[in-house]
Amino acid sequence: MKSLARTDKSLIGTWWWTVDRWSLGALLLIVMFGVLMVFAASPAVAVRLNLESYHFVKRHLMIFPLGLIIIVLTSLFSPKSVRRIAVIGFGVSVGLLFLTLIFGSEIKGAKRWLSILGFSLQASEFVKPCFAIFAAWMFSEWRRNPGFAGHWISIFCYIGVVSLLLNQPDLGQSIIISAVWFCQFFLAGLPMILVFSFIMLGVVGIVGAYFGLEHVRSRIDRFLDPANGDTYQVDRSLEAFANGGFVGTGPGEGKIKDLLPDAHADFIFAVTGEEFGALVALAVIGIFGCLVLRGFLKLISGSNLFVFLAAGGLLIQFGLQAFIHIASSLQLLPAKGMTLPFISYGGSSFIALSFGMGFFLSLTRKRPGREEDL
Repeated sequence: MKSLARTDKSLIGTWWWTVDRWSLGALLLIVMFGVLMVFAASPAVAVRLNLESYHFVKRHLMIFPLGLIIIVLTSLFSPKSVRRIAVIGFGVSVGLLFLTLIFGSEIKGAKRWLSILGFSLQASEFVKPCFAIFAAWMFSEWRRNPGFAGHWISIFCYIGVVSLLLNQPDLGQSIIISAVWFCQFFLAGLPMILVFSFIMLGVVGIVGAYFGLEHVRSRIDRFLDPANGDTYQVDRSLEAFANGGFVGTGPGEGKIKDLLPDAHADFIFAVTGEEFGALVALAVIGIFGCLVLRGFLKLISGSNLFVFLAAGGLLIQFGLQAFIHIASSLQLLPAKGMTLPFISYGGSSFIALSFGMGFFLSLTRKRPGREEDL
């Protein structure tokens, strides 16, 4: 790529000199480390499930190149094309959410997966990036033209999406979508009276979930008082970090992955801590943090509200998902099944994240004097 001259006006040449290469590099580091961690964590899980030991590794290696292609291809689009694709994707993914409630497979009391042509699809993963961009469009149009009720359209769609998610039920995805949507609304110029109103509604919603959803109440009770119930997974996760120390036990040498049911997905950060130690675990946190902070620093210097809200929403979503996974593994939050972006095994999550971060790279590309693309 370095051989491409700045005067190269080809599609690839233009892309290379306008994309944020530091963000792209950080993403590639995370994705490549994810391949290593799936190799390290998943064989033990596959054996427990009576599958071939490299079952999850093979499936991840099939999805991995597809994800890279999606990231690059979507980063080639203009912001206008990103908006169009996201709006279509939002409509399709909401339709799939509705179908999941009717035809989805029930696992552990929840309907979150839809089987299509032999593949399991979690539609909520695709709703997240598409709705973030759709909401950004509605808010930016509302601010550009006060006569356009974009904020009301966004509120209506938000209520519809969260209602579908809570009917699965999936409180974790509902919280992420709610947090991202609220931040976008706030950045778009939400009146302070509505800020406090939404905060109160959020508190009421969490209290309602505590008393209305048994699994939510159980997880919060166990977090506040570990003696109040089964804390097996969190205890094993903390044990993994203790075993790893500063430099870890070595790749493939960890023992906790043999005991954790979701070591390849919901607790892959614990496997990282045991086999690679606190130094690598902190480096992983640092890469996530640098990617998010660098993204916001680039957005602050921009002037387009849609780009700011859309890319900002995608960054908040990406960072919040990583934070929830890591904090749950360290018992800083109640245990919540949440993948670590690009590092945990997960087909729907990996592909949806690829679209989201590809959109982010597209929105943050340098486009001097090309406001018509926005």
